[in-house]
Amino acid sequence: MRNAIFLFLAIQFSLTTSFAQKTKKTKLVVGVVVDQMRYDYLYRFENKYGNDGFKRLMNKGFHVENTHYNYVPTYTAVGHASIYTGTTPQNHGIIGNDWYDKFLKKSIYCVDDSNYTSVGTNTNSGQKSPYRMHTTTVTDQLKLAQNLKNKTISIAIKDRSSILPAGHTGDGVYWFEGGKKSQWISSSYYTKVLPKWVQEYNNGGSIDKYLEKDWNTYYPIETYTESMADDNPYEGTFKGEEKPVFPHKLPVLKAKNGGSNILKSTPFGNSLTTDFALAAIKNENLGQTEGTTDFLTISYSSTDYVGHKYGVDSKEIEDTYIRMDLEIERLLTYLDKTIGKNNYTLFLTADHAVAQTPNYLKTLGIPSGHFESSKLKSLVKQLSIENYGSDNIVENISNYQLFFNQEELKRLKLSLIELQNFFARELLNFNQVYKTITAQTLETSEFHNGIYSLVQQGYNQKLSGDVILIPNPSVLQGHDSFGTTHGSGYSYDTHVPLLFFGNGIQPGSSAKYYPIIDIAPTLCNLLEIEFPNGVTGKVIEEALKN
Repeated sequence: MRNAIFLFLAIQFSLTTSFAQKTKKTKLVVGVVVDQMRYDYLYRFENKYGNDGFKRLMNKGFHVENTHYNYVPTYTAVGHASIYTGTTPQNHGIIGNDWYDKFLKKSIYCVDDSNYTSVGTNTNSGQKSPYRMHTTTVTDQLKLAQNLKNKTISIAIKDRSSILPAGHTGDGVYWFEGGKKSQWISSSYYTKVLPKWVQEYNNGGSIDKYLEKDWNTYYPIETYTESMADDNPYEGTFKGEEKPVFPHKLPVLKAKNGGSNILKSTPFGNSLTTDFALAAIKNENLGQTEGTTDFLTISYSSTDYVGHKYGVDSKEIEDTYIRMDLEIERLLTYLDKTIGKNNYTLFLTADHAVAQTPNYLKTLGIPSGHFESSKLKSLVKQLSIENYGSDNIVENISNYQLFFNQEELKRLKLSLIELQNFFARELLNFNQVYKTITAQTLETSEFHNGIYSLVQQGYNQKLSGDVILIPNPSVLQGHDSFGTTHGSGYSYDTHVPLLFFGNGIQPGSSAKYYPIIDIAPTLCNLLEIEFPNGVTGKVIEEALKN
């Protein structure tokens, strides 16, 4: 009898403890996006990392090892929108950083909005809003679930990387404007005037201090054995430099490189992002309101600028990630101190990965190159004139898409479907085009795997073009002989880190495939709130306790 009573009490205690753990409310959610971070950077530079940055997240959190973007194109704006909406461009409507608007008949930028004015600057850099994103985000849903009582603060050097994660209901949304006057700015969509603490921060000189130091390697350069020689032909330079080598003398170079804009292409851009994020946590009292959960989104943009200029295999990118690890450590240490070790939930991922520099790959015998856009446009024009007697059939070619001139098609009485099929077939003859697919096929067929499935998830019926081209692997846009870029559906662009950490997270790891759109529903499930209204991702159950 006594044993039965003890067993009953033990079960009751266990149930009570589990219930308490399950229902403990997270005070603050922190979303960290490292722009252009490849998955392999976690391990490639692992020996240079400390124990309290990336390694802490990997060892003490839940490590999702096989996370990929499940759509094309893999660009910054699209990545941030997909992470926070839990769906793809097919639904959320952000189909690029820039794209051709076939209704306005011009190219547009994803967050430009002339209906609003700049806040904190006299330039038009703040004329922005999230209105082109058609669905809600996890940050929106958290706001709705708490009757607007919580705060959403969003920070990034890039405007799109701050605006899109904050959704439509952000409270404080800030991005960096460089130049002669270094400052964090916003849009009248969010506020009429910068908060006093932001004004004081901008005027306090804490940004300009980074311009007074050289960028040298954190550790002795001879220990950077994970990257190629410092002086090589595959890297770009700052204006005023003869060679792409350390040290990069920022005090000397800043005048020719846009003043404080030079910081964007150095690890110090990430440092000033952390500085401002910590100031926001303090001054906005994030995680301090009893009974509510706040949300802080941070995007580290400088990793992308450095990657584009120097490439995957450079000593600059190695140093940037060694220093990025220190920024993660600094952020976690501050969260431990101000919010409490088990009172916040954090995830870390990237908005896309990146390809290796084509000219370097060529020296290794790996097929690669740069897409010859001008030759493609000439071929399209030639095909249009020879077969239809008009050079006005294709209205725009951008982002590997052909947009047809609908008025010209009507005038010539041409079939849209036949025209799509014709160009899709003929452009396969272009040497750098690997595959093609028409809008009609994407709208009438369903692909479940392979590159066509990624194209389909990135295709938006209302906004996208009539024919989509898929370039050969490692064939990149642009003609620079140095640096690199991203945007494809190949694994070097789609495979990114995903780490969950903190309250409600079950330590462990998984090698199962999870698409990037699973982050938002996983957070919503943890927070016990409704999913974003366009969600197509699923909950990563094994990452969550109970």
